[in-house]
Amino acid sequence: MSEPLPGPSTTASDLLTELSTLTTEQVSDDLRDLDTLSTSQLVQTMNRWDHDVPRAVERVLPEIAAAIDGVTQRLADGGRLVYLGAGTPGRLGILDASECPPTFNTDPGMVVGLIAGGDGAIRTAVENAEDDPVAAVNDLESLSLTARDVVVGISASGRTPYVVGGLRHAQALGALTVAVACNSPSAIGDAADHAIEVVVGPEIVAGSTRLRAATAQKLVLNMISTITMVKLGKTFGNVMVDLRATNEKLRARSRRAVMLITGADETQAQHTLQLAAGSVKVAVVMLLTGLEASDAHHAVEREPSLRRALASVSSDRRR
Repeated sequence: MSEPLPGPSTTASDLLTELSTLTTEQVSDDLRDLDTLSTSQLVQTMNRWDHDVPRAVERVLPEIAAAIDGVTQRLADGGRLVYLGAGTPGRLGILDASECPPTFNTDPGMVVGLIAGGDGAIRTAVENAEDDPVAAVNDLESLSLTARDVVVGISASGRTPYVVGGLRHAQALGALTVAVACNSPSAIGDAADHAIEVVVGPEIVAGSTRLRAATAQKLVLNMISTITMVKLGKTFGNVMVDLRATNEKLRARSRRAVMLITGADETQAQHTLQLAAGSVKVAVVMLLTGLEASDAHHAVEREPSLRRALASVSSDRRR
């Protein structure tokens, strides 16, 4: 029989005791006079405290790398990346997911963000929604989650019932599960295949985990999505080659990418992009190999990595 889904603490006293054990809820004695400081002192203090965040992330780089390898494999096999969180962590997941289509030309369904309380909670706080683990199960079922997918649960405290419930459900289905928390050990870490626990310590305003904890979570999510996409061939070196050019800035960026990789001038890059239907990868293959647009398109279809597509064309010609 599966474990019962977690719910809110039985009593207010239980919750108070639980919160007192979390580093993200601690009150720093060094900041007891915070409200008496000048604006200049406040910005210096906040900046100094923020310096601790990348060091905390650095301590868990092996765990992040292991999780990314798992995510990359699942997405390469046709799976999806689903972020799951409540409040600020949920919004961070949605932000990261929403940036993938324009940056890496992914299908909107490939990277998805879910937030406790639904889309309305993106703009307006629905604080009690985080206490409902069954809602996470329902949200994941609405996506028809499968064993090919990945669920990344995000919670600063590491105890959010919505996230714990979602991760347990995903594990039961055989999906890969990743936890991103800012306390260790954490309940969501215990419910995941990969536990990324970035301990940033107390916040400058005690318990306000939209600050250092949220910054740490954003850095980790940046790594998960960006490095996964790099490994899936969405860049050539550090140049975006799978971006979706839907406005003038992105069209200019496409031209610049073609110019940087091939050495073509702007006129040549723009003309080739037009022949390539806007695809940077196809345009680069055309310019570097001399293939016609249709043949270059087939080369990129066979091998989505631009570097490997170029190598494949070169190898075919040597045969």
